[in-house]
Amino acid sequence: MSFSIGFVAGVTPTKWTRIWAERFPDTALEVFRTEPGEQVEVLHDERADVSFVRLPIEREGLSVIGLYDEIPVVVAAKDHAIAAAETVAIGDLADEHLLQNPDELPEWRDIAVEVADGTRRPLPKMNDLDDAMEQVAAGVGILILPHSLARLHSRKDVISRPVVGVAETHIALAWPTSKTTDEVQEFIGIVRGRSAASSRSETVVVRGEPVKKVKATAKAKAAAKEAREAAAKKKPAQPKKKPGLAPGRTRTAASSRNKRRGSR
Repeated sequence: MSFSIGFVAGVTPTKWTRIWAERFPDTALEVFRTEPGEQVEVLHDERADVSFVRLPIEREGLSVIGLYDEIPVVVAAKDHAIAAAETVAIGDLADEHLLQNPDELPEWRDIAVEVADGTRRPLPKMNDLDDAMEQVAAGVGILILPHSLARLHSRKDVISRPVVGVAETHIALAWPTSKTTDEVQEFIGIVRGRSAASSRSETVVVRGEPVKKVKATAKAKAAAKEAREAAAKKKPAQPKKKPGLAPGRTRTAASSRNKRRGSR
């Protein structure tokens, strides 16, 4: 028996796959990286049971759990002016040549000089992100990427800085709604940080988003609390104790002093 996990570049699933291996040593894991164009396809063609994806995706037939956000960075040649800045505003990149499809970054497209005046030149041939980084290092243009991708493809001759004014990207876990198996449920629990000892709650999918039901243990605790409160109301009120000697004492300190004075 095996369980297959796809993940898009920039995601490191090791912390989750390690926990899976510890809890389910008899279920082999198949883990593989997906290309951006196939991160959902691997679910529909059953190559993967679950897939770590970079949003947005086509969600038809899928359940999706958002995990975390990625900060966008601008990547440029090492001697570029951004080297002197801690962060870069998107407006400061209006005169740059973007080595990506402008429609993928509308925040840049809408202010770009080369788009506005029609001087944007065709992109050089680039087969992958490593090729694009080669162009950046040569000073041909810039890239705006999620930080995890920039780090994954980093080189000594390029630099990156956080860019302000560009929407963050989002990493999520996706799987086919119709194939929410026990194994998928267990993996969701691992990703969400559920311990091996905790009881697994049911998951219901509403508009492609999983929603947890209340755990049975929580219901039992609530019922027990109600029973205790009802029992407390039925108990007769305890009569107030009259002030007197403390338990275990035969006289007060004042009475002892009076007794000693009378004997003198």
